[in-house]
Amino acid sequence: MSHEAQTAAGASVIQPPPLKISRVFHAPREMVFKAWTSAEHVMRWFSPEGCSVPEAVVEPRVGGRFDIHMRLPNGAAHFNPGVIIEITPPSRLVIDMHPADDDGRPLFRAYTEIDFHEALGGTRVEVIQTYTLLQPMVAAPMVGGAPEGWRTTLDKLEREVIAMRGGAETGVRSVVHGVFHLERTYDATAARVWKALTDETAKAKWFAGTPGTWTLVERQMDVRPGGRERLKGRWESGLVTTFDATYHDVVPLERLVYSYEMHMDEKKISVSLATMQLKAAGSKTTLLVTEQGAFLDGYDDAGSREHGTGLLLDAIGASLGE
Repeated sequence: MSHEAQTAAGASVIQPPPLKISRVFHAPREMVFKAWTSAEHVMRWFSPEGCSVPEAVVEPRVGGRFDIHMRLPNGAAHFNPGVIIEITPPSRLVIDMHPADDDGRPLFRAYTEIDFHEALGGTRVEVIQTYTLLQPMVAAPMVGGAPEGWRTTLDKLEREVIAMRGGAETGVRSVVHGVFHLERTYDATAARVWKALTDETAKAKWFAGTPGTWTLVERQMDVRPGGRERLKGRWESGLVTTFDATYHDVVPLERLVYSYEMHMDEKKISVSLATMQLKAAGSKTTLLVTEQGAFLDGYDDAGSREHGTGLLLDAIGASLGE
């Protein structure tokens, strides 16, 4: 429910509840952050579907301009001047925007906080936009359409990020290959590490989405040659990610070999072959991980899968200490 606040001059203004939206992008934080802080990229995505940005000024510094000149589907122009209040690459950006009418008078204030979090295989962007309606009769319908506007705007951002990574548009196929090797040594026996990898309850402690922003849809696990594992979850934005694996070789306390597919909604983004080897040394165990991946149709990994896997290996260590 909206409420009124008093301005310094004593006049009341309307403040609707903040808008909160989240989306996961299959790209490193640095790349997604660049898409927000470069006018070249902002012009290609920072508008709802059907609108365009023929001109933008982005000065990536505190006090810098973030001005968007938007053209609506009917040809009318819409000016959104803004100021960057906070910038911490590549994790946080705060913009104070004041969309204006044709005479340059602010319609409403949109205080926009954007946080960039590392997520499995990419970056989770969380947007909180707090509104103050300065011309309520005109601004209220515009703010009311913000959720749908942001949805299609972030769809365009997703396409822009794919293009930044050298990816293809829908219908054009591509495959990019990648290989990485990681290892971690844990202060735990091989039996405890093996349980963390193969027991469904133990694995759930470290192999899942971020609490509060991700909801479990499906989890199943059958660790044996020919057995399957599946983890499916929904992010706050509505995006559904699915890990779908088949085990090929299982040597208790020593080795796991499996292949897996990753999906974002219904789109298959990668197919990988993974090997996990355990090397026990007294009360400690070293886990060696090798992955070979084929990243499909624009989802050039550029190291984000390796980075995300490293975070998961750290999470295993934390779960062993519980």
